[in-house]
Amino acid sequence: MTIQLTSGNNTSLTANHPGLQRVQVGLGWNFPEGSEPFDLDASALLVQSNGQVRSDNDFVFYNNAEDIDMSVRYGGDSLNGIASGDDEVIVIELNRVPVEISKVVLCATIHEAVGRDFSNVNGAYIRLLNLENSEEIARFDLQENFLGMTAMLFGEVYRHNAAWKFRALGMGLEGGLRALVSSFGVNVD
Repeated sequence: MTIQLTSGNNTSLTANHPGLQRVQVGLGWNFPEGSEPFDLDASALLVQSNGQVRSDNDFVFYNNAEDIDMSVRYGGDSLNGIASGDDEVIVIELNRVPVEISKVVLCATIHEAVGRDFSNVNGAYIRLLNLENSEEIARFDLQENFLGMTAMLFGEVYRHNAAWKFRALGMGLEGGLRALVSSFGVNVD
């Protein structure tokens, strides 16, 4: 059964699904009728308790498809977001995430965002599936109009004591990819 979340809500992944090891994170979006689709890019940041990545290798995206510990994998780039279902996916192997990582932050940015922002995106969502049985276990549909925002924090999978949880975020940022990853300590050339 899917747990539908709103911004700021969380749910326990491993308590509600004992034995859960592999989660597929699906991100999706649409564009207003009559508008030209454009490229959004999903990404994940493996973050320590201090809010920073250990190194640039903890930024998983289309140009770095897997972290060094092979715990988070990027599933490929949809260049126009017009496919039905999830536009991009990220797989998290919960049992492989290093102990010093407290959360995996799940994001999307607008590629070449000049003149575009998340107010030009409809129906954005994040959903988590149990990869063992393809059951959707949590979903968050973004509702706000994010005028001027070119990066979006959709949610985070995080450790809480011995369990893994998911928190819906829905927070927009200005400054695109550079601003997003720099805030987590990734060096941007």
